[in-house]
Amino acid sequence: MLSRKLIIGSITSLGLVLGVASPKTVAQMTHEMPASGQSQMTPFRRIEQPLGLKAAVTAGGLALIGLELWWFLLSKPKSQKAQARQGIQEVTIIVDGGYEPSRVVVNALQRVRLNFLRRDKSSCLEEVRLPDFHIVKDLPLNQVTPIEFTPDKPSTYTFTCGMNMFRGVIEVQPADSTSQATPITAPQTTHSQTSR
Repeated sequence: MLSRKLIIGSITSLGLVLGVASPKTVAQMTHEMPASGQSQMTPFRRIEQPLGLKAAVTAGGLALIGLELWWFLLSKPKSQKAQARQGIQEVTIIVDGGYEPSRVVVNALQRVRLNFLRRDKSSCLEEVRLPDFHIVKDLPLNQVTPIEFTPDKPSTYTFTCGMNMFRGVIEVQPADSTSQATPITAPQTTHSQTSR
């Protein structure tokens, strides 16, 4: 371990070297400076550019700003309506740098099966969470992992990766009366009334 005297000595020596070197640098700078009778120096010089180049740079900057505004504010995520098969609404979601499609449209009161196919090796996407349905599921690489649930009311629900960095949306619409899927209902019991 370095002693305290050695550290203080090193810092003092460095300060001494910098202090001795500074006057030479200042002297050289003042020697090379133009005489006061000559033209004044300003920190910035005007560089003349052709008007076409100025217009091209301005147009390129405005195009990039427009692209950013469209990307973050106006572009909609790709959505897909689930297909009803044998009474279950089903859609396959590719997990590769995010979720594709990132928006799934389903009907309320009908069983939903989301088939997650993970192709991305990153640890963030090893897991999917559907907090509104209390579902957490591991997604093995290059395998389809089905997740089933039944949304009971129209709303928008999110699904996320394990680190909550990537997100998707499940848009639940009111139950469709023409759908072939079987709605989930509570078992009915029959009560016979007897007259007194």
